[in-house]
Amino acid sequence: MRLVAALPLLVLLLGCSAPATPEMSTPGTATPAAPATPAKTAKTAERGELRFKEIGTFDQPVAFAVRKGDDRLYIAEQPGKLRTSGGDTVIDLSGEVSRGNEQGLLGVAFHPSGRWVYLDWTDARGRTHVTEWAYDGAKATARRDVLTQDQPYANHNGGQLAFGPDGHLYIAFGDGGSAGDPEGNGQDLGTLLGKILRIDPRGKPYKVPEDNPFVGKQGARTEIWAYGLRNPWRFTFDRGTGDLWIGDVGQNAWEEVDYQPAGSEGGENYGWSLREGERPFRGGKGRELVDPVIAYPLKEGGNCSMIAGYVYRGEKIPWLQGQFMYGDFCAGWIKAAPVDELEKAAEVGRVDQLSSFGEGRDGELYALSLQGPLYRIEPA
Repeated sequence: MRLVAALPLLVLLLGCSAPATPEMSTPGTATPAAPATPAKTAKTAERGELRFKEIGTFDQPVAFAVRKGDDRLYIAEQPGKLRTSGGDTVIDLSGEVSRGNEQGLLGVAFHPSGRWVYLDWTDARGRTHVTEWAYDGAKATARRDVLTQDQPYANHNGGQLAFGPDGHLYIAFGDGGSAGDPEGNGQDLGTLLGKILRIDPRGKPYKVPEDNPFVGKQGARTEIWAYGLRNPWRFTFDRGTGDLWIGDVGQNAWEEVDYQPAGSEGGENYGWSLREGERPFRGGKGRELVDPVIAYPLKEGGNCSMIAGYVYRGEKIPWLQGQFMYGDFCAGWIKAAPVDELEKAAEVGRVDQLSSFGEGRDGELYALSLQGPLYRIEPA
């Protein structure tokens, strides 16, 4: 019942959709680097209860954004519309987006100034576009493509957009699709696929920051910030520390959360497709691999797809302070874990077909269901 309603996004979020491949039994030879350790935080108060209050209904909502000086919430619907919490349509791409399983309108972010809005979407040929509009709060104009990327297969498009604490735009790309990364894109620095990018979108068409990790490296795309990712459907920045949390959807066995501490110079290799979770996937040597900070098995309890959330920094739920929230699309559970004791994750709620989380300007959190509801997370 839950999955039938989710067909447009089903394959995107089903990490276990592909059959096992021979590479899965091949021992890997890369030596993992020691994982980064999330910053310590004050111990949280005794756990309480959460309420998921429905505050709106949308058509397959998949992404959430807020804008400087604007009290409205902005919701991206997979069929192609960007709408406000008041029901207004800001941008309508429904006549242009592709309607494949993992395609459509996938991500949204506002420039820190609030003057421009960016959407990540796939066109009728399956190509990914990151497109900019000038936006005055009433009308979106002056449309232009910032970046386009051909996709060899219809799945693993990533789609997350977010401006980091440094003011640059970070963009998630999956490995290009099919199963098992047949083109080796995750470890190939000559392609944008399987990466998180970091750019300044206010260029012609964009600028690459001079301190990106692969600037000046022969054969490497200079836009790359991190690599070795299969399908980083959602990543978030901790507004309190600047740390980066990445949810990477797994292949057949493991879902994972990867972590990059604030102050990193970038260039981390999170292992795909040499590794899935902490286990070897494909043989061969790679540059130093960064271990995931959270990994859980597919299929167990109905698990199928990691949905990364935020570290809570709001004020309405004191006991949740400093805890990272994440969930699973199929199983429906949502967990919270203290960032310095991630092994102490505990279930705090359930949302059927959880597609994404959102963070308000005040630090309070939201959850989106592909079935339609937008929930505000509140103390019970």
